[in-house]
Amino acid sequence: MDVTSFGIDHTVLLRGIYVSRQDTVGDGVLTTFDIRMKEPNREMVMDTAVMHTLEHLMATFFRANETWAEKTIYIGPMGCRTGMYAIFKGDLTSADIADIMKDCYQYIATFNGEIPAAKAEMCGNYLDHNLEITKIECQKFLTEVLEQLTEANMVYPKQK
Repeated sequence: MDVTSFGIDHTVLLRGIYVSRQDTVGDGVLTTFDIRMKEPNREMVMDTAVMHTLEHLMATFFRANETWAEKTIYIGPMGCRTGMYAIFKGDLTSADIADIMKDCYQYIATFNGEIPAAKAEMCGNYLDHNLEITKIECQKFLTEVLEQLTEANMVYPKQK
């Protein structure tokens, strides 16, 4: 069984942006990123309403971005609720997406208004959102991690 994330040492994994895997599809590459907002097993995880709101706002941000809309394949939550997954077209590194992630998290941290597609006819669980806590989580991740990225926040620690 080759599940990349199971080989990562979660006991020392920091918050950050990590290349989770790269897959060849046709003549192109898809890069999956682990956007780790919480230290696994050491911090409280985000509740489902925050994860859901993050999903809606991140997807909206990337799909509306002139450069990244065509590169964006998927934005979604991790089952462990410690972060998000983002899949983009291209052979990319964590450094390649650092600036756009800063922009994304700044967008969410300052977002005001109606959560995109949070309506019964557009979402399977439209009542499960929490914009205010999502904004707090995004501001914290932005200032404590994204604005201070180091190699330790961009290279997975392997299990020994």
